[in-house]
Amino acid sequence: MTDYSLLDLVPVTEGGSVAQSLANAADLARHAESLGFSRYWVAEHHGMAGIASAATAVVIGHVAAATESIRVGAGGIMLPNHAPLVIAEQFGTLDALFPGRIDLGLGRAPGSDQIVARALRRTLDSDPNAFPQDVVELQSYFADDGQTGVRATPGAGADVKLWILGSSTFGAQLAAMLGLPYAFASHFAPDALGQAIAIYRRDFRPSKVLAKPHVMAGFNVFAAETDEAGELLASSQQQAFVALRTGNPGKLKPPVANYRASLGPQGERILDHVLQCSAVGSPATVARGIAAFIERTGVDELMIASSIYDHEARKRSLTITAEVMQELKVAA
Repeated sequence: MTDYSLLDLVPVTEGGSVAQSLANAADLARHAESLGFSRYWVAEHHGMAGIASAATAVVIGHVAAATESIRVGAGGIMLPNHAPLVIAEQFGTLDALFPGRIDLGLGRAPGSDQIVARALRRTLDSDPNAFPQDVVELQSYFADDGQTGVRATPGAGADVKLWILGSSTFGAQLAAMLGLPYAFASHFAPDALGQAIAIYRRDFRPSKVLAKPHVMAGFNVFAAETDEAGELLASSQQQAFVALRTGNPGKLKPPVANYRASLGPQGERILDHVLQCSAVGSPATVARGIAAFIERTGVDELMIASSIYDHEARKRSLTITAEVMQELKVAA
């Protein structure tokens, strides 16, 4: 049975504020919890006016405090930006506050550009072994095995569930080698999805934390009462993707009717590529899209992504998504 979870970039809308976005995040997480979502993740991005989750551990604490049972975590923390000890302390603290509920997805992308990376006081190490070594170091702090010579306080002995994230085959190989769950960013980088899943499943080595492979994949859903209404909701995210790919990122814009029709060939190509793993429209249309994706990939879990300008419309989209997932489970 396929579980379903939520990725929230905590979007800052045009005309909105960071404070409102953070309030919306807590409300959205409570709503997702009531709908049976397994986990709620936020992601580390820096220097982006339209994303309010840069202080990722702080946002996780805010959301976890507003909920009761849903797992809350990072999808993910960009480990090249941080000393592993700092992350062990932050997430050890979160685990102490919200025991058994904290996830820590780890990525090797910077989540920023070179200028922001330098401002974070970390360099973008070109050594391909740096990220795996940092992951192993972080595992050592949580295991409190003495391998580093430093004890993370808090952090030592914390029950934080680690995930490896990726948008290429590199993360799949690492997750398989370490016996960790794997999440693929197909909601914006779908190209290597099938190859990465195949490598992860083929090479997976059971570990103390995971006996068999567990694959999560990102999937965009923009659900409404009709296909036309769903397409309208999706236009805000479409504008954001086009702006990002053309070097002009900003706050999340209001929906625009027939947005695709206003684009030239370059914009059309951007959207056709980046939104390959998506379902947009009525409950029936969304159900077909999700079912086809699960059939194609065999994923254990869907990580639903959907930046929608209107907060209530976004909650309604999640409600429809949850209803679709429950119907698919019954059918299965």
